[in-house]
Amino acid sequence: VDKDALDAQVKERKIQEAAEKARNEELGNEMKQNDKITRMLEERQKHEIRNINKAISDFQKNFQKPETRREFDLSDPQALKKDRPARLADNDPRCTVSGLQKFMGEDLNYNQRMKFQKEQLREWSLQQQRDWKNALADQKYADYLHDKNRIELDQKTMEQQQKEEENRHAVCAATKDFNRAQASEVAERKKLEKYQKMKDDMNEIASLLQGDLLSENPEQAVSSFGRHRVITDRWKGMTPDQLMAIRYSQQQQVLEKLRLKEEERQRDAEWHRQIMQTARAQEILERQQRRQYRECRQAVDKVNAELSREQKSKNIYLKEEAYSNFPTGQYFAQFNTTSR
Repeated sequence: VDKDALDAQVKERKIQEAAEKARNEELGNEMKQNDKITRMLEERQKHEIRNINKAISDFQKNFQKPETRREFDLSDPQALKKDRPARLADNDPRCTVSGLQKFMGEDLNYNQRMKFQKEQLREWSLQQQRDWKNALADQKYADYLHDKNRIELDQKTMEQQQKEEENRHAVCAATKDFNRAQASEVAERKKLEKYQKMKDDMNEIASLLQGDLLSENPEQAVSSFGRHRVITDRWKGMTPDQLMAIRYSQQQQVLEKLRLKEEERQRDAEWHRQIMQTARAQEILERQQRRQYRECRQAVDKVNAELSREQKSKNIYLKEEAYSNFPTGQYFAQFNTTSR
């Protein structure tokens, strides 16, 4: 077991776990900060909605009272007690358009009314400007919070990337040192193996040079089972007589093979001749069948032409002689002329 490699792997695993734990903690802190900002924005939105609803209620309470409605005089319980003459002044609320008691521009307080309307328009314009400024300020504050949050997120992301880069460099350095140590160890081991192999080869060469194998002693190949058997790993070759017998046997085998090839060639030639004869007979038979079919076709065409001429002659006879006398109206008038 390579203990150093296992220790290095354990150390690398601990470094990765520590980096993973730090990254998880950073992500948790970032999620908490985002949740806090989200709650603040939600509270602010609820506060703004509550203020808007309160402003609407105050406006309805102050400027939309039941007494100011157009149809209040129809449901006023004190209508009879408040009844007055037809017109007391120009600002009499009873002087409606349908009463034709006051027309546009004929009221007595025209200047005051115009002044009041201008003042009211000015107040409305100022109120709109204040609302617009407040909305712009709120939007600017929201943009400021968004930009601040985005900058913080970017900074945290950059810090996290930098930490991951440092961790990666540390892991790469540790891996490089471990690989360098392993490479040196492997090189040393290969060097020792090479030296041991060279030593063994030298011993084997010396043993072979001093043995009977390279000295080509013919007696070393004789087997203990008889002179006709040899030991294969010590045998140096056959004698000239044995080689001559083998060459003679090879020549006989070559002659036998040539004879078999000649017989096979003659057999193939015979087969080819028979195939050619069969093909020639088949071609002659096909020519004869085509000639017979052509003669039959010519006979059928001749019979059909004769039948066509007979049909035309019959049609001419029927048209010019058999059906040439068409009946007239006088022919049909001679029937049904008696009391029967």
